[in-house]
Amino acid sequence: MHSCERVGLDFIDSAPYRFVSTVDLAITPEQLFEVLADETSWPHWATVITDVTWTTPEPRGVGTTRTVQMRGGITGDEVFLAWEPFSRMAFRFNAASTRSISAFAEDYRVVPTQNGCHLTWIMALQPNGVAGRAGLFLGRPVMARMFQKFLHNLRDYTDERFGG
Repeated sequence: MHSCERVGLDFIDSAPYRFVSTVDLAITPEQLFEVLADETSWPHWATVITDVTWTTPEPRGVGTTRTVQMRGGITGDEVFLAWEPFSRMAFRFNAASTRSISAFAEDYRVVPTQNGCHLTWIMALQPNGVAGRAGLFLGRPVMARMFQKFLHNLRDYTDERFGG
């Protein structure tokens, strides 16, 4: 594993590469947090993820850790920077199996709506090296579409799980 920069919450809004995706869900914020806390749910909607393992015991909160396995053999060791039940959770990579990531964080912001909730997902990253930056720059439109597709998958998954 290769160490990543230990960024704070401010990185999410100031990162050189940010992807912002949104979706309206027909579930409550409590139900959404149930899904986000369920390690078995992630591969169903964020299809790049193959496995999630919590590495600290409950209760979950700031400082909670987990390991995420992704397609292409990428592993990320994560620590949670925010855990505000039913409204926000954010984490960063402390380490990754690839040298191409200098810093990485994600933020999930949830707002109740009349018909469920609205999720804003922000992925923030700083690639490592010229090749990483060039690849990210060229792949940016494809990545943005893929991340938005994950949230459409999440809506389908939650509709099925909660009968929406």
